[in-house]
Amino acid sequence: METLQFDFQASAPRPLRAAPVVVGVVASGNLEVLVEHADLDGACRVEVSTAAQGFGIVWRAVLDDFVERAQAADVRISINDVGATPAVVSLRLDQAIEEYRAAPR
Repeated sequence: METLQFDFQASAPRPLRAAPVVVGVVASGNLEVLVEHADLDGACRVEVSTAAQGFGIVWRAVLDDFVERAQAADVRISINDVGATPAVVSLRLDQAIEEYRAAPR
């Protein structure tokens, strides 16, 4: 297992405060994403636990793209991965932030 942490500052922060949301399931070739509020001065922190070691550059590229689209601020995103492809990661992140934004405040 490898654990990675990435911090991003949204260029146009959209602070979010909602109930935590979990999407996906940890199973062969898939991942689970948890999104929750965190007081991070407008930042977005992503913590990744993955079975696929040595892919930090790929994770960074996928997360850079996601943060640019989502502009999420004051959220912590935890990812438990067992080898999902970048496309699946991106899809699950989009699903998670969409559900988080729709969650009761």
